[in-house]
Amino acid sequence: MSFKADKIWFDGKLINWDDAKIHVLSHVIHYGSGAFEGLRLYKIKDKSAVFRLKDHTKRLFETCKIYNMEIPYSEDEINQAIMDTIKANNLKQAYIRPLVFRGMGALGLNPYKCPVQVIIAAWDWGKYLGEEALENGISACVSSWKRIAPNTFPFLAKASGNYLNSQLIKMEAIRNNYDEGIALDIYGYIAEGSGENVFIIRNQRIITPPSSASILPGITRHTVFKIAAKLGYKVEAHRLPRESLYIADEVFLTGTAAEITPVTRIDNIPIKSGKRGPITKEIQDCFFGILSGEIADDHNWLTYI
Repeated sequence: MSFKADKIWFDGKLINWDDAKIHVLSHVIHYGSGAFEGLRLYKIKDKSAVFRLKDHTKRLFETCKIYNMEIPYSEDEINQAIMDTIKANNLKQAYIRPLVFRGMGALGLNPYKCPVQVIIAAWDWGKYLGEEALENGISACVSSWKRIAPNTFPFLAKASGNYLNSQLIKMEAIRNNYDEGIALDIYGYIAEGSGENVFIIRNQRIITPPSSASILPGITRHTVFKIAAKLGYKVEAHRLPRESLYIADEVFLTGTAAEITPVTRIDNIPIKSGKRGPITKEIQDCFFGILSGEIADDHNWLTYI
């Protein structure tokens, strides 16, 4: 897998990948003033489709609204630009990264003198946590780093600066030989992974932390709500203590990059049998069934190229 493609959409134009550059005094580099999304393009039989395109673009605009960054394009224009970028790179499956950021204007905490710029990149990218992770599961640790507190950073925003916290969680996990870290909120309840939402299953009940638990309410998280209902399960959203991870029947993570990934060990404690659980597999099978065209897309989640 090569982390590269031919073209990047940059402020309204498709330019060569190697020419997509910004000045070292751009505001985003110094102060993290950016907003981004991650989307996936899936190959579905003889066609390709972007999963939940409009929902991702809507969230991008909401993040920018929270941070007072007015995007100089409409949602429809960004959606079209994403499609144009995919076509320009002749991609059949891909990870897609739109980014809105403040460029160079003036250096200082006041961002208003800096122009708001937009790029869209897309490239072929495999499974974020590895191909085998979807079946065999991954290991995780409970991080010593907490998620951001309410009214400090807006955790409903998918903002670049927020992910410094995620990097600390991820690096700590890697240093301690785990695949991923799970963070608690400032009150000691389960929040989320470094870049994924967390679900636990206990006694046939599917439970996930609420959006008030310093989490990003993920689009794949919402997808699981819908899939679970289709399968006859109800997802409950309420606060979960740390120890509920250890006594869960199943644990899985969700995200655009991670998709639906089982967690089979946490803090070196096996989750139930230490293997992917049956309900997790049911949800995965439905999710990937929709993305392969084997199961009907009843929610119009797919935008075909």
